[in-house]
Amino acid sequence: MKKIIKCFGCGAIIQSENEKNIGYVPKNALDKEHILCQRCFQLKNYHKLQQTNLTKDDYLKLLSSIGDKDCLVIYMIDLFDFHGSLIQGIQRHIGYNDILILANKRDILPKSCNNTKLEHWVRRQLKEEGIKPIDVIITSAKKNMQLDRIYDEIQHYRKGRDVYVIGVTNVGKSTFINALLKHYANMNDQNLITVSEYPGTTLNFIEIPLDEQTSLYDTPGIVNAYQITHLLELNELKQVIPQSELKPISFQLNSDQTLYFDGLARLDFIKGEKTQFINYFSKNLKIHRCKTIKADDLYNRHMTFKHEIKNINTIDDFKKYSFHLSNKKYDIVISGLGFVTIHAHKGVDIIVYAPPRVNVLIREALI
Repeated sequence: MKKIIKCFGCGAIIQSENEKNIGYVPKNALDKEHILCQRCFQLKNYHKLQQTNLTKDDYLKLLSSIGDKDCLVIYMIDLFDFHGSLIQGIQRHIGYNDILILANKRDILPKSCNNTKLEHWVRRQLKEEGIKPIDVIITSAKKNMQLDRIYDEIQHYRKGRDVYVIGVTNVGKSTFINALLKHYANMNDQNLITVSEYPGTTLNFIEIPLDEQTSLYDTPGIVNAYQITHLLELNELKQVIPQSELKPISFQLNSDQTLYFDGLARLDFIKGEKTQFINYFSKNLKIHRCKTIKADDLYNRHMTFKHEIKNINTIDDFKKYSFHLSNKKYDIVISGLGFVTIHAHKGVDIIVYAPPRVNVLIREALI
C-alpha cells in the first residue's frame, strides 16, 4: 500500500503526477524530511499564491469531523474583525468538545486598550452568540503574547487528548502554531507550516505530534464570504488587512457629510448634532471626506480611489444600511475592512454603503 505523505506547509496530500493539482512536488524533492508542495514553496519563497478548487463545503466537512472526536478545540478569533471571524453554528460542527478561545491580533489594536476590558468585551460577545468557552485568552500570535499561559492551559485542559485549532481564514492559526513549535519543539524556520495574509493557505489537517499518543492539528480556515477581503484581488489584500497597530483617525462631522473608505465603502452622516467619528482601518487605506450632496458624483467620476470589485461600477451597485444610534458608544463594522466608533449622545442617523454580501453591523464599542 502506497504511503500517504502530506505537505508540511498546508497539509495537502503530496503527489508528483500533475503539476496543476494540489500537493504537487517534483519527484527529485520527495526524499526530504519535511516536504513542501510546490504551492507552499512558491508562497513561502516568492509570495505567489496558486489558487485551489476547494469549496466552503469541503472546509466544513473537515471541520465537522472534529465533532466525532473527544478532543480540546482551540477556537481562534480575530479582535480586529470579531464578528467576521465567527464560524456560524460552531457548536453543531464540533459537538460537545471543550473550547478554549484565543482572541488574536491584540498587536493590531491600540496599545492603550486595557486587556482585561478586552477580555470582558469578548466574553459578552461570545455569550450573545451562545458560545461557552472554558477560558478566553487575549493574545497576539505574531508577538508571542501570553504564549506560556496558552501552552500551560492547553496541557491542562486537553487531559491527554488531541488538540484541534480552528478558525476562519487569515485569523492567525498557522502563525500561532508556528510560535508554539519555535518555543517548545525547537523547530527552525525551514520546517514551519505556511503562513501568509492570503486566505485559504492551509488545505487539510496538519498533524504535529504532542507525544506518542496525541497530536495538535492545524485545520483549514473556513472562508467567510461576507468579509470584504474575499471580494478583492490578491494584490490588494495588503492594503486592506492591517499589519501593524491601528492609529485612530478622527473626523468631527456635521450632518450631510460623508466619509469614503478608499472607495470600498461609504458612511453618510444624515442627521444629528456635530459628532466625532473615530476610524479604525489599515494605515494604507485612504479616508476621504466630502459633502453628502456631492458624494454620488464623486464616486461615479473619481476613479483614483476605486478598487476592482466585481459588479460594482457606480454607487448604485452598493447595498445601503440605515442605522439610528442613541445614548451609547457604538462601532459601525464593515466586515474585513474596519470599524468606526461613534458616541451618539443625542442620537444620530447614518447610512453605510458597502458591496452586496459584505456584512455591516452595529455593536457595543470595542475601544
